[in-house]
Amino acid sequence: MSKILVETYGCQMNVSDSEKIISKLRGSGYDITATPEEADVIIINTCSIRSKAEHKVYSRIGEITQTSKRPLVGLMGCVAQLEGDRIFEHASQVAFVVGTGGISRISQVVERVLNGEKNVLDIEERAEEEDWDISPLERHSKYVAFIPIIEGCNKFCTYCIVPYSRGREKSRPADEIINEVLLLKAQGYKEIQLIGQNVNSYRPLTERGLEQYSGATSFSKLLRAVAATDMPRIKFTTSFPRDFHSDIVAAIEENDNLCNWVHLPVQSGNDRILKSMRRGYKTADYLRRIEPVLNSKRDIALTSDVIVGFPGESYQDFEDTLKLVEQCQFHGLYIFKYSQRNGTPASNLSNDIPEDIKTSRFLNLEILQRNIQKGIYEGYVGKSVSVLVEGLSARSADDLTGHTTCNKVVNFRGSSTLVGSIVNVGISEAKTNSLYGTLK
Repeated sequence: MSKILVETYGCQMNVSDSEKIISKLRGSGYDITATPEEADVIIINTCSIRSKAEHKVYSRIGEITQTSKRPLVGLMGCVAQLEGDRIFEHASQVAFVVGTGGISRISQVVERVLNGEKNVLDIEERAEEEDWDISPLERHSKYVAFIPIIEGCNKFCTYCIVPYSRGREKSRPADEIINEVLLLKAQGYKEIQLIGQNVNSYRPLTERGLEQYSGATSFSKLLRAVAATDMPRIKFTTSFPRDFHSDIVAAIEENDNLCNWVHLPVQSGNDRILKSMRRGYKTADYLRRIEPVLNSKRDIALTSDVIVGFPGESYQDFEDTLKLVEQCQFHGLYIFKYSQRNGTPASNLSNDIPEDIKTSRFLNLEILQRNIQKGIYEGYVGKSVSVLVEGLSARSADDLTGHTTCNKVVNFRGSSTLVGSIVNVGISEAKTNSLYGTLK
């Protein structure tokens, strides 16, 4: 059978989608390879959240088609969904295009292409009763598994392409999610991450599987239900401020296996810009939402996202963002320069910010966050943290690396036999984006 390579760009949802894609292909009898030189077909699972990610995909297509083997190339994911058959015009080397809803049909598409059919297009919706199963062989890790609980977005922020590439919010049945967690636990997984564009917007069609659990929202009930499986570690990302309920924090406080980490993107610290972004909240609302996190009896790490250089952002607007970041003391901050995405309302705004100003603001915010983070990380020195050991450190063959429950990277000296176990590490040194310690 033909050998197929799947390359993945973008978010955790894309990683999970690729795991499903590979499971489908291997189940259909195809050989899966990790070596481009061996591949007869290369499938690129694409991301469209920023223009840079999309440009990277087209550059990669060019690289592939210049090799001596010249494998068949297919695009999947968000770029495929948005661009459709226009991709064949931009990149004639592409043999097939399959959107975000076509995972269950990927084997049939590949078969059609291998039989000589050209320009195969599938951007239809996801099958109503699609199988979400992923073979353990195809998981990105033997110890950490992603579990999609909701796909799509109903928020329509003016800068964001996701509602157009992923469609409207659709939640998985709770009992299906709980059964997947139980299966992963039986297979030896130590951590699961409940993922979605907006996980706390989770609203299944029925409460089946959640009936016995208390909670103000379906998501907080789901957290309690998943915690009851006794999976050692449970994380979730990403949350949306407007839907973030204090009962989520209450669930974390009640269950030790719900990890002490919340990622809640604020995007801007200025109310006028937030309104222009159509985020649906003001800075005061955001600060009110995070009060339970900051005041929790558990030490919950709060991380966030910020976009700098949104159209019309004045320096005073940016100063407001600096003030908010200083006030929130985020444990981590993902900073992005505004990237125009065609088809979004923000792409029609005329008062774009020059690139050099975007870069300057990016660097200023990065310096502030680095200083905040330095103080937070130094506060871990002398403390003991629980670490899920995930492998050898990339920087030293003598060191192991893993993550804490609050999502900090920790490196320490240890035997490779510890990989896959949860250990206690005494922190002796704070690095820029990680901690270093000694096995206890």
